[in-house]
Amino acid sequence: MFVPLAVAALVGVVGLVYRSLRSPPPKICGSADGPPVTSPRVKLSDGRCLAYREVGVPRGEAKHKIVVVHGFSSSKDLNLPIDQELVDELKLYVLHYDRAGYGESDPKSPRTVRDEATDIQELADLLELGSKFYVIGISMGGYPAWSCLKYIPHRLNGVALVAPFVHYWWPDFPSGLMRKSFGKLPMPDQWTFRIGHYAPWLIYWWMTQKLFTSLSIMSGDMNLFSRKDLDILKNRGDSINLRPEKITQQGAFVSLHQDFITGYSRWGFGPLELENPFPNGEGSVHIWQGFEDRIIPYEVNRYIADKLPWVRYHEVADGGHLCVFEKDVCEQIIRSLVTA
Repeated sequence: MFVPLAVAALVGVVGLVYRSLRSPPPKICGSADGPPVTSPRVKLSDGRCLAYREVGVPRGEAKHKIVVVHGFSSSKDLNLPIDQELVDELKLYVLHYDRAGYGESDPKSPRTVRDEATDIQELADLLELGSKFYVIGISMGGYPAWSCLKYIPHRLNGVALVAPFVHYWWPDFPSGLMRKSFGKLPMPDQWTFRIGHYAPWLIYWWMTQKLFTSLSIMSGDMNLFSRKDLDILKNRGDSINLRPEKITQQGAFVSLHQDFITGYSRWGFGPLELENPFPNGEGSVHIWQGFEDRIIPYEVNRYIADKLPWVRYHEVADGGHLCVFEKDVCEQIIRSLVTA
């Protein structure tokens, strides 16, 4: 009698563990049980759809076409403080899109860092942006921007990485620098990033368990924000994302969790291995970093710029992680990119 009961108990425990590790299926936009499709979308070669939002002058009239890559827990409804006067002066066309699994774009799990550049290239081609365009990658959107520099440099007019994502296991970086920078992060974040890198199959359980804080920013820890960040959240917080309810509507795993898994995966390259995509000065690459950013340590991005002389480094002395939402900084980012 004891053996059958023990076996039954073991099977039950295994079943509970399996269910805790396995994410629920996503609620695909446009499916019977999924959210409605309310935005324009394009269909990629693999059958997935990407949703997008256009800002600025019409494509056909634009002098400068910019693809904006949103960060973690964001979407195409990211609302940058770009004045109409700047749009008209520079004849800007700005394309925002939902990365895979976010908003109204179909998920892709698993996905790779290279997939991010491929999606951007296909989106640009389907919308007929021309042979070259600019890319601005914000925060977690930095790793798709690095992917573009690696895999589609021939399609780029220029790239701006703003408070860009840092991978603490990139090759060829001094171990002391990475250890010191990693040690500045809150302990829950350190564990989350380790799991994303070493044990991605645990991410769903880790991000949904209730015993420990898994990510400081999602637990409401305001200590992560600088004084300037807090001012921005107070004055513009409700308008940073125009439709925040849509960000994870297809499921947290295919958006937020998959972002960690992809970002902290083994890329097969690191920023220090990249070559200058503009050897004749026909474009430029910029890193914009707030000195008071408590989410992305400035030391790592400063080191990248020191080692890659073709990267122009801009350090915002009193800027935090949200410096792109300061009107004057946002204008400087755009001007330096398209008029370099």
